[in-house]
Amino acid sequence: MNTLIFRKSFIFFNLLTFLCFAVTYGQQKQYPVISPNGKIKLVLHYQASVADDTTASAKFHIYYQTNGKWTAVLTGNSLGLSTDQEQFKKLLLKSAGTVKRTDTRYEMLSGKRKLCINDANEVTFAFSNANGKPLNIVFRVYNDGIAFRYALPKWSDQQVNIKDEYTTFNIPAQTERWAQAYDPGYEDFYPYSTSGKGEKGQEWSYPALFRSKQAPVWYLISEAGNSEFNAASKLSNKADLNQYKVSYAAGRKGFAQQGNVSKLPWQSQWHTLMIGSLETVVQSTLITDVSEPSRIAQKDWIKPGAVAWIYWAYNHGSKDYQKAVEYTDLAKTMNWPYVLIDWEWDTMGNGGKLEDAVNYAKSKGIKPMIWYNSGTTDWCTATPIDRMRTRDKRLKEFEWLNKIGVYGIKVDFFAGDQQDMMKLYLDILKDAADHHLMVNFHGATIPRGWSRTYPNLMSVEAVFGAEWYNNGDVMTNKAAVHNATLPFTRNVIGPMDYTPVTFSNSQHPHITSYGHELALSVVFESALQHFADRPEAYYALPEAPKNFLKTVPTAWDKTRLLSGFPGKHVVMARKRGTKWYIGGLNGEEDAKVLQFSLDFLNKKQANITIIQDGENDKSFNTQTHLWHKGQVLKINCLPRGGFVAVVE
Repeated sequence: MNTLIFRKSFIFFNLLTFLCFAVTYGQQKQYPVISPNGKIKLVLHYQASVADDTTASAKFHIYYQTNGKWTAVLTGNSLGLSTDQEQFKKLLLKSAGTVKRTDTRYEMLSGKRKLCINDANEVTFAFSNANGKPLNIVFRVYNDGIAFRYALPKWSDQQVNIKDEYTTFNIPAQTERWAQAYDPGYEDFYPYSTSGKGEKGQEWSYPALFRSKQAPVWYLISEAGNSEFNAASKLSNKADLNQYKVSYAAGRKGFAQQGNVSKLPWQSQWHTLMIGSLETVVQSTLITDVSEPSRIAQKDWIKPGAVAWIYWAYNHGSKDYQKAVEYTDLAKTMNWPYVLIDWEWDTMGNGGKLEDAVNYAKSKGIKPMIWYNSGTTDWCTATPIDRMRTRDKRLKEFEWLNKIGVYGIKVDFFAGDQQDMMKLYLDILKDAADHHLMVNFHGATIPRGWSRTYPNLMSVEAVFGAEWYNNGDVMTNKAAVHNATLPFTRNVIGPMDYTPVTFSNSQHPHITSYGHELALSVVFESALQHFADRPEAYYALPEAPKNFLKTVPTAWDKTRLLSGFPGKHVVMARKRGTKWYIGGLNGEEDAKVLQFSLDFLNKKQANITIIQDGENDKSFNTQTHLWHKGQVLKINCLPRGGFVAVVE
């Protein structure tokens, strides 16, 4: 019966789309495309003058259906490209394709969800510019957002530099927004604003979160599917605080190329907007949905897990062999499968060399991973520095790692977001996959869906994370609100190597509670979760939180947002096997009761163990009880506090 209802609904919405597909108003035409569930509508608005085709233009509008009515979310959004040979700002519509259904299933080895559904209605619009050169724009309308990309057919045998876009998102005035000032390292906060005025300029990183005033709807703007022919882009509202224009990122000093150099045909990255309730946005897999399928056939060697990590505690790498041993012993004690041997391992001393540290780890049943400098910057001299940049050196290094028994690499300090860096990321992932090496990118760009294409990409930094306790005192007072913002912004688009769960202090203190820190292991998603504190801090934990950290997964079958608001609080539930793990954060300076329901379990009752804040911020309170359907759980949290729970 449900299948029949679904088919009838599918036929109805596609018939509706077909009937409405070309609505003409004089010389204006509206081409609506509706999501499979009928909640989101994209309308391509085309306008041209009969007397002068060069005035032709195309914009798109986005609507969301609430209470049976379409409400405007974003209207008057601009489209177009600029190349070194042709301009595509005045667009002449040549044809509008038919609506096609994209409906595929795929599995992820890591991330917020194991089984993902790539389900959308897709339409391709064919345009030309004033000189008759073609440009296609492909739109997909999903149940949880939209995606679109540009495609240039072959009209030249020469290389073309796609230098810029005219793509502009027209944000209504007074829209609430959480956006990070652009920097190719993506290590900053997401300040709240209604004006769009920035403290560090008017360029913004992805992802950028907005809360619409016109409808009870949220949307998160980002991009995905960047290939070796696509520079990354960013947003700028320099010209108008409410108009966010897409532009391609230039590199850091010494890597100033801007644009996309390619032979034709060429395709852009996907521009993505996750749209709906805050829960819909957080749970969306749109970034991997639009990305290329896995290029790795055999995947049994790719295993998410927890990692013992040295840098946070000492603001130093693994130059000391005895420290490498100490953190291997920590991994063994805590039942974590991996240890990271960090920078300066090439000069390791005090009783052993790198090979000794690797062999010691293997003797304990721990899988070692090691750090590399990407070799692309002219300002970072941390070693080893020149083993990843060129393919011949990289392959030689990977063969050696296979020989000595290393399972993964962390590659750090990339030079920017320009096209050659996108190519380097993908080249490293491909070569690492060929050698069965898992990869973690640091000092790097944001996730762009590559974890689907290359499942050996386990995590990416691109976040103002716990290591910043080493670099200044700003994290001390801002960590709680920042941590309660990241689940709605940065972590939505992919794995985030924040290096969490610290109970002692690094160079600068933290004032989040122990319960808050413990909760980061669930709230933050990363297939390699680098636990950052000193061994003695973990050994000193009470049995309940210690045992929790010994068993908490790092890859998930399902994810649900149970409650939250950016910067205020979050309650996240993640399932692995038969258990649900729940993490809650209080981002505010006052004590708070976090409330949520477990009725989504579709059970009459379940056992739940809760580890929450104790009498003070350095203690825990653990309790186990039977939950009954209909019962609203209420967890007391200290200022900047938190909790974890296991439901089975």
